[in-house]
Amino acid sequence: MKKIIRLIVFTALLLTAAAPVDAQENQIETMLSGDIVSSYIWRGQDLGSAALQPTLGIAYKGLSLSAWGSYGFADPQDTKEMDLTLSYTTGGLTIGVTDYWFNTGLDPQNRYFKYDAHTTNHVFEATAGYDFGPFALQWYTVFAGNDGTNNDGKRAYSSYLEANVPFRLASVDWTAAAGVVPFATNLYGTTGFAVTNLSLKATKDIRITDSFRIPIFGQIVANPCSQKAYLVLGITLHS
Repeated sequence: MKKIIRLIVFTALLLTAAAPVDAQENQIETMLSGDIVSSYIWRGQDLGSAALQPTLGIAYKGLSLSAWGSYGFADPQDTKEMDLTLSYTTGGLTIGVTDYWFNTGLDPQNRYFKYDAHTTNHVFEATAGYDFGPFALQWYTVFAGNDGTNNDGKRAYSSYLEANVPFRLASVDWTAAAGVVPFATNLYGTTGFAVTNLSLKATKDIRITDSFRIPIFGQIVANPCSQKAYLVLGITLHS
């Protein structure tokens, strides 16, 4: 896993050294934003109550390195999370690797720099997807770290496939999504192929003043596998 961390650090250095300074300033983008959500629902799973979810990252010519986190402020027992994602986009194709870290898991001391295969709280996931315009498909597979197990108790290489369809209706941006888990894994609570996420999300800018607007979103999520359903409200703050 140390090789993966070195790769992320090396790529970040390349982003700042691969072009002249003037060109960098014009082409490097900084991502700085944060969501406040009424509950943390991820791929049809309930991961906590009201939370603050910040994002910080940089992007250069399709290559991006970003950090994302979730920190519950209503329930102190909620899991804390920090993710690092390295991705590359060209045309409609996106590939990437994400290092998820949680303050719960196999390591009782919750050490961030603990990467041993059988004691780490990190989960490493690869992803590949394509945006066709009217819809997008994205595949995710855990390849290392604190993965789930299958029905035989072996590493599941937990995978997830999601389709997204964006559309606009009544001056509101909508996204319909459907996600499935193709194989058994206790990471998603499945014993085989299962539909775990059916969702509909609406986003609209709320005008505060003539020059200041706040995006607000509502999302309804159903998990047919667990027989659960959720309604989420959130706002986004960004630079």
